[in-house]
Amino acid sequence: MGPFGNFALSFSIISVLSGCMTLFGFGLTTGGPAVMLWGWLFVGVMVLAVGAALAEVTSAYPVSGALYFMASKLGGQRWGYLTGWFNLLGLLGGMTGGCYGTALFAGAWLNLQFGFTPTPGRTLAIFAVILLLLATLNLFGVRLVSVLNAISVWWHLVGVVVIVGALALVPAHHQSPEFVFGEFTNATGWDNPLYVGLLGLLLAQYTFSGYDASAHLSEETLHAQVAAARGIVRSIFYSWLVGFVLLAGMLFAIQDYGGTVNSGVPPAQIFLDALGPAAAKALLLIVIVAQLFCANAGLASASRMVFAFSRDGALPFSATWRRLSSRTKTPVPAVWLAVAVPFALALPSLYSTTAYTAITSINVIGITPAYAIPIYLRLRAGKRFARGPWHLGSWSGIVGWIAVGWVAFVTVLFCLPQVSPVTVDTFNYAPLALGAVLVFAAVLWAIKGRRTYGIPEYGTEAERAQMEQDVV
Repeated sequence: MGPFGNFALSFSIISVLSGCMTLFGFGLTTGGPAVMLWGWLFVGVMVLAVGAALAEVTSAYPVSGALYFMASKLGGQRWGYLTGWFNLLGLLGGMTGGCYGTALFAGAWLNLQFGFTPTPGRTLAIFAVILLLLATLNLFGVRLVSVLNAISVWWHLVGVVVIVGALALVPAHHQSPEFVFGEFTNATGWDNPLYVGLLGLLLAQYTFSGYDASAHLSEETLHAQVAAARGIVRSIFYSWLVGFVLLAGMLFAIQDYGGTVNSGVPPAQIFLDALGPAAAKALLLIVIVAQLFCANAGLASASRMVFAFSRDGALPFSATWRRLSSRTKTPVPAVWLAVAVPFALALPSLYSTTAYTAITSINVIGITPAYAIPIYLRLRAGKRFARGPWHLGSWSGIVGWIAVGWVAFVTVLFCLPQVSPVTVDTFNYAPLALGAVLVFAAVLWAIKGRRTYGIPEYGTEAERAQMEQDVV
Protein backbone atom coordinates (compact mmCIF):
# COMPACT_ATOMS: atom_id res chain seq x y z
CA MET A 1 0.00 0.00 0.00
CA GLY A 2 1.00 3.60 -0.59
CA PRO A 3 0.19 6.43 1.85
CA PHE A 4 -3.27 6.96 0.36
CA GLY A 5 -4.13 3.27 0.65
CA ASN A 6 -3.09 3.26 4.30
CA PHE A 7 -5.18 6.37 5.02
CA ALA A 8 -8.09 4.89 3.06
CA LEU A 9 -8.12 1.78 5.25
CA SER A 10 -8.63 3.72 8.49
CA PHE A 11 -11.03 6.20 6.88
CA SER A 12 -13.09 3.25 5.63
CA ILE A 13 -13.17 1.61 9.05
CA ILE A 14 -14.19 4.82 10.81
CA SER A 15 -16.90 5.14 8.12
CA VAL A 16 -19.28 7.95 9.05
CA LEU A 17 -21.90 6.29 6.86
CA SER A 18 -21.69 3.25 9.11
CA GLY A 19 -21.20 4.53 12.67
CA CYS A 20 -23.31 7.68 12.40
CA MET A 21 -26.15 5.91 10.62
CA THR A 22 -26.37 2.71 12.63
CA LEU A 23 -26.40 4.55 15.98
CA PHE A 24 -28.52 7.45 14.73
CA GLY A 25 -31.62 6.15 16.52
CA PHE A 26 -29.64 5.70 19.74
CA GLY A 27 -28.57 9.33 19.49
CA LEU A 28 -32.14 10.55 18.98
CA THR A 29 -33.25 8.97 22.27
CA THR A 30 -30.08 9.59 24.29
CA GLY A 31 -29.76 13.36 24.29
CA GLY A 32 -31.20 14.06 20.87
CA PRO A 33 -29.89 16.49 18.23
CA ALA A 34 -28.01 18.77 20.64
CA VAL A 35 -25.92 15.94 22.07
CA MET A 36 -25.43 14.35 18.65
CA LEU A 37 -23.92 17.48 17.08
CA TRP A 38 -22.09 19.12 20.01
CA GLY A 39 -21.02 15.69 21.24
CA TRP A 40 -19.62 14.91 17.80
CA LEU A 41 -17.50 18.08 17.82
CA PHE A 42 -16.23 17.49 21.36
CA VAL A 43 -15.50 13.78 20.98
CA GLY A 44 -13.76 14.48 17.67
CA VAL A 45 -11.28 16.78 19.40
CA MET A 46 -10.60 14.19 22.11
CA VAL A 47 -10.12 11.41 19.57
CA LEU A 48 -7.76 13.59 17.56
CA ALA A 49 -5.63 13.82 20.71
CA VAL A 50 -5.70 10.03 21.11
CA GLY A 51 -4.93 9.51 17.43
CA ALA A 52 -2.04 11.99 17.38
CA ALA A 53 -0.46 10.47 20.48
CA LEU A 54 -0.87 6.97 19.05
CA ALA A 55 0.54 8.08 15.67
CA GLU A 56 3.69 9.23 17.42
CA VAL A 57 4.24 5.77 18.89
CA THR A 58 3.31 4.13 15.58
CA SER A 59 6.06 6.11 13.84
CA ALA A 60 8.58 4.54 16.22
CA TYR A 61 7.18 0.99 15.91
CA PRO A 62 5.56 0.42 12.48
CA VAL A 63 4.82 -3.31 12.89
CA SER A 64 1.72 -5.46 12.16
CA GLY A 65 1.21 -6.24 15.85
CA ALA A 66 0.84 -2.48 16.33
CA LEU A 67 -0.56 -1.64 19.76
CA TYR A 68 0.52 -4.77 21.64
CA PHE A 69 3.96 -4.70 20.02
CA MET A 70 4.38 -1.07 21.13
CA ALA A 71 3.27 -1.95 24.68
CA SER A 72 5.67 -4.91 24.82
CA LYS A 73 8.60 -2.80 23.71
CA LEU A 74 7.81 0.07 26.07
CA GLY A 75 6.48 -1.76 29.13
CA GLY A 76 7.36 -5.44 28.91
CA GLN A 77 5.70 -8.68 27.86
CA ARG A 78 2.79 -8.57 30.31
CA TRP A 79 1.75 -5.08 29.18
CA GLY A 80 1.90 -6.24 25.57
CA TYR A 81 -0.15 -9.34 26.29
CA LEU A 82 -2.88 -7.32 28.04
CA THR A 83 -2.93 -4.71 25.27
CA GLY A 84 -3.23 -7.39 22.62
CA TRP A 85 -6.30 -8.90 24.23
CA PHE A 86 -7.95 -5.48 24.60
CA ASN A 87 -7.18 -4.71 20.97
CA LEU A 88 -8.48 -8.06 19.77
CA LEU A 89 -11.74 -7.68 21.71
CA GLY A 90 -12.23 -4.18 20.32
CA LEU A 91 -11.56 -5.17 16.72
CA LEU A 92 -13.87 -8.17 16.89
CA GLY A 93 -16.53 -6.06 18.62
CA GLY A 94 -16.18 -3.48 15.84
CA MET A 95 -16.59 -6.21 13.22
CA THR A 96 -19.73 -7.38 15.00
CA GLY A 97 -21.24 -3.92 15.36
CA GLY A 98 -20.44 -2.85 11.81
CA CYS A 99 -21.78 -5.99 10.14
CA TYR A 100 -24.87 -6.19 12.34
CA GLY A 101 -25.65 -2.54 11.62
CA THR A 102 -25.33 -3.32 7.91
CA ALA A 103 -27.75 -6.20 8.37
CA LEU A 104 -30.29 -3.85 9.98
CA PHE A 105 -30.07 -1.45 7.04
CA ALA A 106 -30.25 -4.29 4.52
CA GLY A 107 -33.42 -5.50 6.25
CA ALA A 108 -34.91 -2.00 6.01
CA TRP A 109 -34.11 -1.84 2.28
CA LEU A 110 -35.64 -5.29 1.69
CA ASN A 111 -38.72 -4.16 3.57
CA LEU A 112 -39.14 -1.12 1.30
CA GLN A 113 -38.43 -3.07 -1.86
CA PHE A 114 -40.15 -6.42 -1.23
CA GLY A 115 -42.20 -6.06 1.97
CA PHE A 116 -39.66 -8.21 3.84
CA THR A 117 -40.19 -8.30 7.63
CA PRO A 118 -36.78 -8.08 9.38
CA THR A 119 -37.31 -10.21 12.51
CA PRO A 120 -34.33 -10.78 14.85
CA GLY A 121 -33.79 -14.23 13.34
CA ARG A 122 -33.84 -12.92 9.77
CA THR A 123 -31.53 -10.05 10.66
CA LEU A 124 -29.07 -12.54 12.14
CA ALA A 125 -29.26 -14.58 8.92
CA ILE A 126 -28.47 -11.46 6.83
CA PHE A 127 -25.62 -10.77 9.24
CA ALA A 128 -24.20 -14.27 8.61
CA VAL A 129 -24.40 -13.80 4.83
CA ILE A 130 -22.52 -10.49 5.13
CA LEU A 131 -19.77 -12.13 7.18
CA LEU A 132 -19.36 -14.87 4.56
CA LEU A 133 -19.22 -12.32 1.74
CA LEU A 134 -16.53 -10.27 3.49
CA ALA A 135 -14.47 -13.35 4.34
CA THR A 136 -14.51 -14.35 0.68
CA LEU A 137 -13.32 -10.90 -0.43
CA ASN A 138 -10.51 -10.87 2.12
CA LEU A 139 -9.24 -14.25 1.02
CA PHE A 140 -8.23 -12.79 -2.36
CA GLY A 141 -5.35 -10.90 -0.75
CA VAL A 142 -4.30 -7.44 0.32
CA ARG A 143 -4.21 -5.96 -3.21
CA LEU A 144 -7.98 -6.34 -3.57
CA VAL A 145 -8.48 -4.98 -0.04
CA SER A 146 -6.38 -1.94 -0.95
CA VAL A 147 -8.34 -1.29 -4.17
CA LEU A 148 -11.67 -1.58 -2.33
CA ASN A 149 -10.47 0.83 0.35
CA ALA A 150 -9.46 3.41 -2.26
CA ILE A 151 -12.92 3.14 -3.83
CA SER A 152 -14.43 3.36 -0.35
CA VAL A 153 -12.95 6.82 0.32
CA TRP A 154 -14.60 8.32 -2.75
CA TRP A 155 -17.81 6.38 -2.17
CA HIS A 156 -18.07 7.88 1.32
CA LEU A 157 -17.29 11.43 0.22
CA VAL A 158 -19.60 11.40 -2.80
CA GLY A 159 -22.24 9.49 -0.84
CA VAL A 160 -22.35 12.13 1.90
CA VAL A 161 -22.60 14.91 -0.71
CA VAL A 162 -25.48 13.12 -2.47
CA ILE A 163 -27.37 12.36 0.76
CA VAL A 164 -26.95 15.81 2.32
CA GLY A 165 -27.63 17.52 -1.01
CA ALA A 166 -30.85 15.60 -1.57
CA LEU A 167 -32.04 16.22 1.99
CA ALA A 168 -31.23 19.94 1.69
CA LEU A 169 -32.83 20.58 -1.71
CA VAL A 170 -35.82 18.27 -2.03
CA PRO A 171 -37.97 18.51 1.16
CA ALA A 172 -40.21 21.53 1.48
CA HIS A 173 -39.91 21.49 5.27
CA HIS A 174 -36.73 21.56 7.39
CA GLN A 175 -36.16 21.75 11.11
CA SER A 176 -34.96 25.05 12.58
CA PRO A 177 -31.35 25.65 13.68
CA GLU A 178 -32.67 25.98 17.24
CA PHE A 179 -34.00 22.42 17.03
CA VAL A 180 -30.92 20.93 15.38
CA PHE A 181 -28.38 22.53 17.71
CA GLY A 182 -30.47 22.86 20.87
CA GLU A 183 -33.11 20.11 21.14
CA PHE A 184 -32.50 17.69 24.04
CA THR A 185 -34.55 14.49 24.24
CA ASN A 186 -34.42 11.62 26.69
CA ALA A 187 -36.10 8.25 26.24
CA THR A 188 -33.65 6.20 28.31
CA GLY A 189 -35.65 6.09 31.54
CA TRP A 190 -32.89 7.88 33.45
CA ASP A 191 -33.74 11.25 35.01
CA ASN A 192 -30.30 12.86 35.14
CA PRO A 193 -29.80 14.86 31.91
CA LEU A 194 -26.01 14.99 32.36
CA TYR A 195 -25.80 11.20 32.58
CA VAL A 196 -28.04 10.83 29.53
CA GLY A 197 -25.98 13.32 27.56
CA LEU A 198 -22.77 11.49 28.41
CA LEU A 199 -24.30 8.20 27.29
CA GLY A 200 -25.17 9.90 24.01
CA LEU A 201 -21.47 10.36 23.29
CA LEU A 202 -21.40 6.66 22.34
CA LEU A 203 -22.53 7.56 18.81
CA ALA A 204 -19.41 9.62 18.15
CA GLN A 205 -16.98 7.50 20.16
CA TYR A 206 -18.09 4.30 18.43
CA THR A 207 -17.76 5.91 15.00
CA PHE A 208 -14.26 7.19 15.80
CA SER A 209 -12.71 3.76 16.25
CA GLY A 210 -10.63 1.41 14.18
CA TYR A 211 -8.07 3.96 13.02
CA ASP A 212 -5.32 1.73 14.44
CA ALA A 213 -5.76 -0.19 11.17
CA SER A 214 -3.16 2.13 9.66
CA ALA A 215 -0.70 0.78 12.22
CA HIS A 216 -1.75 -2.86 11.77
CA LEU A 217 -0.94 -2.74 8.07
CA SER A 218 2.39 -0.97 8.55
CA GLU A 219 4.31 -3.97 7.23
CA GLU A 220 2.31 -3.70 4.02
CA THR A 221 2.72 0.09 3.63
CA LEU A 222 5.51 1.99 1.89
CA HIS A 223 7.43 4.46 4.14
CA ALA A 224 5.27 3.29 7.05
CA GLN A 225 7.02 5.35 9.75
CA VAL A 226 5.46 8.46 8.25
CA ALA A 227 2.61 7.10 6.12
CA ALA A 228 0.97 5.02 8.86
CA ALA A 229 1.21 7.86 11.41
CA ARG A 230 -0.31 10.34 8.98
CA GLY A 231 -2.95 7.79 8.01
CA ILE A 232 -4.19 7.67 11.60
CA VAL A 233 -4.44 11.43 12.10
CA ARG A 234 -5.83 12.28 8.67
CA SER A 235 -8.49 9.57 8.81
CA ILE A 236 -9.81 10.98 12.10
CA PHE A 237 -9.71 14.61 10.96
CA TYR A 238 -11.50 14.11 7.64
CA SER A 239 -14.06 11.79 9.23
CA TRP A 240 -14.71 14.49 11.84
CA LEU A 241 -15.52 17.06 9.16
CA VAL A 242 -17.55 14.78 6.90
CA GLY A 243 -19.47 13.24 9.81
CA PHE A 244 -20.58 16.63 11.13
CA VAL A 245 -21.99 17.59 7.73
CA LEU A 246 -23.80 14.25 7.50
CA LEU A 247 -25.36 14.45 10.98
CA ALA A 248 -26.46 18.05 10.48
CA GLY A 249 -28.01 17.26 7.09
CA MET A 250 -29.94 14.31 8.54
CA LEU A 251 -31.21 16.26 11.55
CA PHE A 252 -32.41 19.24 9.51
CA ALA A 253 -34.40 16.85 7.28
CA ILE A 254 -36.40 15.11 10.03
CA GLN A 255 -40.10 15.48 9.23
CA ASP A 256 -41.69 13.60 12.15
CA TYR A 257 -39.43 13.17 15.19
CA GLY A 258 -41.61 10.66 17.04
CA GLY A 259 -42.25 8.59 13.92
CA THR A 260 -38.54 8.60 13.10
CA VAL A 261 -37.55 7.43 16.59
CA ASN A 262 -40.07 4.57 16.57
CA SER A 263 -39.38 3.41 13.02
CA GLY A 264 -36.71 0.82 13.81
CA VAL A 265 -34.16 2.26 11.34
CA PRO A 266 -34.47 6.06 11.75
CA PRO A 267 -32.25 7.10 8.78
CA ALA A 268 -34.44 5.03 6.46
CA GLN A 269 -37.54 6.77 7.84
CA ILE A 270 -35.94 10.20 7.31
CA PHE A 271 -35.21 9.31 3.68
CA LEU A 272 -38.73 7.97 3.22
CA ASP A 273 -40.50 10.96 4.79
CA ALA A 274 -38.34 13.60 3.13
CA LEU A 275 -37.77 12.12 -0.33
CA GLY A 276 -40.29 9.36 -1.01
CA PRO A 277 -39.85 5.59 -1.52
CA ALA A 278 -37.74 5.56 -4.70
CA ALA A 279 -35.13 8.04 -3.46
CA ALA A 280 -35.15 6.45 -0.01
CA LYS A 281 -34.23 3.07 -1.47
CA ALA A 282 -31.44 4.61 -3.56
CA LEU A 283 -29.91 6.46 -0.61
CA LEU A 284 -30.18 3.36 1.57
CA LEU A 285 -28.16 1.46 -1.01
CA ILE A 286 -25.46 4.13 -0.84
CA VAL A 287 -25.32 3.68 2.93
CA ILE A 288 -25.33 -0.14 2.77
CA VAL A 289 -22.46 -0.27 0.26
CA ALA A 290 -20.46 2.17 2.41
CA GLN A 291 -21.09 -0.03 5.44
CA LEU A 292 -19.85 -3.07 3.51
CA PHE A 293 -16.67 -1.19 2.60
CA CYS A 294 -16.24 -0.35 6.29
CA ALA A 295 -16.74 -3.93 7.44
CA ASN A 296 -14.41 -5.25 4.74
CA ALA A 297 -11.61 -2.96 5.95
CA GLY A 298 -12.42 -3.94 9.53
CA LEU A 299 -12.03 -7.61 8.72
CA ALA A 300 -8.65 -6.94 7.11
CA SER A 301 -7.48 -5.20 10.29
CA ALA A 302 -8.93 -7.80 12.68
CA SER A 303 -7.53 -10.76 10.77
CA ARG A 304 -4.05 -9.17 10.69
CA MET A 305 -4.28 -8.64 14.42
CA VAL A 306 -5.16 -12.33 14.91
CA PHE A 307 -2.27 -13.29 12.62
CA ALA A 308 0.30 -11.08 14.33
CA PHE A 309 -0.80 -12.03 17.86
CA SER A 310 -0.59 -15.70 16.91
CA ARG A 311 2.79 -15.19 15.23
CA ASP A 312 4.04 -14.06 18.64
CA GLY A 313 2.52 -17.04 20.45
CA ALA A 314 -0.27 -15.28 22.35
CA LEU A 315 -3.46 -17.07 21.19
CA PRO A 316 -4.56 -20.65 21.84
CA PHE A 317 -3.78 -22.79 18.77
CA SER A 318 -1.45 -20.07 17.49
CA ALA A 319 0.10 -22.46 14.98
CA THR A 320 -3.27 -22.61 13.20
CA TRP A 321 -4.13 -18.91 13.15
CA ARG A 322 -0.73 -17.78 11.85
CA ARG A 323 -0.81 -20.03 8.78
CA LEU A 324 -0.69 -18.21 5.44
CA SER A 325 -2.02 -19.08 2.02
CA SER A 326 0.87 -20.17 -0.20
CA ARG A 327 -0.72 -18.32 -3.13
CA THR A 328 -1.92 -14.99 -1.70
CA LYS A 329 0.05 -14.88 1.60
CA THR A 330 -3.29 -14.12 3.30
CA PRO A 331 -3.81 -15.52 6.85
CA VAL A 332 -6.79 -17.67 5.86
CA PRO A 333 -7.53 -19.29 9.28
CA ALA A 334 -7.26 -15.85 10.93
CA VAL A 335 -9.85 -14.46 8.50
CA TRP A 336 -12.30 -17.24 9.37
CA LEU A 337 -11.74 -16.77 13.11
CA ALA A 338 -12.36 -13.03 12.68
CA VAL A 339 -15.84 -13.76 11.28
CA ALA A 340 -16.73 -16.67 13.59
CA VAL A 341 -16.27 -14.69 16.82
CA PRO A 342 -18.47 -11.74 15.68
CA PHE A 343 -21.24 -14.19 14.83
CA ALA A 344 -21.06 -15.58 18.37
CA LEU A 345 -21.06 -12.06 19.86
CA ALA A 346 -24.23 -11.20 17.92
CA LEU A 347 -26.26 -14.19 19.10
CA PRO A 348 -27.77 -12.27 22.09
CA SER A 349 -29.55 -10.05 19.53
CA LEU A 350 -32.08 -12.87 19.19
CA TYR A 351 -33.51 -12.03 22.61
CA SER A 352 -32.09 -8.65 23.75
CA THR A 353 -33.56 -5.37 22.55
CA THR A 354 -30.37 -3.50 23.48
CA ALA A 355 -27.89 -6.04 22.09
CA TYR A 356 -26.72 -3.77 19.31
CA THR A 357 -25.72 -0.90 21.58
CA ALA A 358 -24.05 -3.43 23.89
CA ILE A 359 -22.05 -4.73 20.93
CA THR A 360 -20.93 -1.22 20.03
CA SER A 361 -19.95 -0.68 23.66
CA ILE A 362 -17.79 -3.82 23.47
CA ASN A 363 -15.96 -2.21 20.58
CA VAL A 364 -15.39 1.02 22.52
CA ILE A 365 -14.37 -0.48 25.88
CA GLY A 366 -12.15 -3.01 24.18
CA ILE A 367 -10.27 -0.93 21.68
CA THR A 368 -9.92 2.43 23.43
CA PRO A 369 -7.86 1.08 26.38
CA ALA A 370 -5.64 -0.62 23.79
CA TYR A 371 -5.00 2.84 22.32
CA ALA A 372 -4.17 4.37 25.69
CA ILE A 373 -1.78 1.74 27.06
CA PRO A 374 1.08 2.36 24.57
CA ILE A 375 0.51 6.12 24.92
CA TYR A 376 0.75 5.86 28.72
CA LEU A 377 3.88 3.69 28.50
CA ARG A 378 5.43 6.15 26.06
CA LEU A 379 4.77 8.96 28.58
CA ARG A 380 6.22 6.87 31.37
CA ALA A 381 9.33 6.17 29.31
CA GLY A 382 10.04 9.90 28.94
CA LYS A 383 13.36 10.59 27.24
CA ARG A 384 14.04 6.85 26.91
CA PHE A 385 11.43 6.76 24.13
CA ALA A 386 13.18 6.94 20.75
CA ARG A 387 10.94 9.02 18.50
CA GLY A 388 10.26 8.14 14.90
CA PRO A 389 10.26 10.72 12.09
CA TRP A 390 6.63 11.70 12.85
CA HIS A 391 6.20 13.16 16.34
CA LEU A 392 4.46 15.90 18.34
CA GLY A 393 7.57 17.66 19.59
CA SER A 394 7.02 19.63 22.80
CA TRP A 395 3.27 18.82 22.68
CA SER A 396 3.82 15.11 23.29
CA GLY A 397 3.22 15.23 27.03
CA ILE A 398 0.12 17.45 27.01
CA VAL A 399 -1.57 15.62 24.15
CA GLY A 400 -0.62 12.22 25.59
CA TRP A 401 -2.11 12.85 29.05
CA ILE A 402 -5.30 14.27 27.53
CA ALA A 403 -5.59 11.08 25.47
CA VAL A 404 -5.03 8.77 28.46
CA GLY A 405 -7.55 10.66 30.61
CA TRP A 406 -10.21 10.61 27.89
CA VAL A 407 -9.82 6.88 27.30
CA ALA A 408 -10.14 6.11 31.03
CA PHE A 409 -13.31 8.20 31.19
CA VAL A 410 -15.11 6.65 28.21
CA THR A 411 -14.12 3.10 29.20
CA VAL A 412 -15.91 3.51 32.52
CA LEU A 413 -18.82 5.43 30.97
CA PHE A 414 -19.79 2.77 28.43
CA CYS A 415 -19.72 0.00 31.02
CA LEU A 416 -22.66 1.71 32.79
CA PRO A 417 -26.36 0.88 32.24
CA GLN A 418 -27.81 2.64 29.20
CA VAL A 419 -31.54 2.09 29.84
CA SER A 420 -33.70 2.20 32.97
CA PRO A 421 -35.09 0.04 34.46
CA VAL A 422 -32.34 -2.53 34.04
CA THR A 423 -33.85 -5.87 33.02
CA VAL A 424 -32.73 -8.96 31.16
CA ASP A 425 -33.77 -7.29 27.90
CA THR A 426 -32.07 -3.94 28.60
CA PHE A 427 -28.95 -5.16 30.43
CA ASN A 428 -25.65 -3.84 29.04
CA TYR A 429 -23.63 -7.04 28.72
CA ALA A 430 -20.54 -5.26 27.38
CA PRO A 431 -18.80 -5.27 30.82
CA LEU A 432 -19.40 -9.03 31.04
CA ALA A 433 -17.74 -9.56 27.67
CA LEU A 434 -14.84 -7.38 28.78
CA GLY A 435 -14.53 -9.21 32.10
CA ALA A 436 -14.71 -12.64 30.46
CA VAL A 437 -11.92 -11.78 28.03
CA LEU A 438 -9.70 -10.34 30.77
CA VAL A 439 -10.21 -13.38 33.02
CA PHE A 440 -9.54 -15.70 30.09
CA ALA A 441 -6.40 -13.75 29.18
CA ALA A 442 -5.16 -13.79 32.81
CA VAL A 443 -5.68 -17.54 33.13
CA LEU A 444 -4.08 -18.16 29.74
CA TRP A 445 -1.09 -15.99 30.71
CA ALA A 446 -0.61 -17.94 33.95
CA ILE A 447 -0.96 -21.35 32.31
CA LYS A 448 0.80 -20.82 29.00
CA GLY A 449 1.20 -17.25 27.82
CA ARG A 450 4.20 -16.29 29.95
CA ARG A 451 6.15 -19.15 28.34
CA THR A 452 4.88 -18.94 24.73
CA TYR A 453 4.32 -15.21 24.16
CA GLY A 454 7.21 -13.11 23.02
CA ILE A 455 7.79 -10.41 20.44
CA PRO A 456 10.87 -10.91 18.26
CA GLU A 457 13.74 -8.46 18.03
CA TYR A 458 12.89 -6.85 14.72
CA GLY A 459 15.86 -5.83 12.64
CA THR A 460 18.04 -8.95 12.90
CA GLU A 461 18.84 -10.86 9.75
CA ALA A 462 16.68 -13.81 10.84
CA GLU A 463 13.75 -11.54 11.67
CA ARG A 464 13.94 -9.71 8.35
CA ALA A 465 13.83 -13.07 6.60
CA GLN A 466 10.82 -14.12 8.68
CA MET A 467 8.99 -10.85 8.00
CA GLU A 468 9.67 -11.20 4.28
CA GLN A 469 8.09 -14.66 4.40
CA ASP A 470 5.16 -13.66 6.61
CA VAL A 471 4.18 -10.30 5.09
CA VAL A 472 0.57 -10.59 4.01
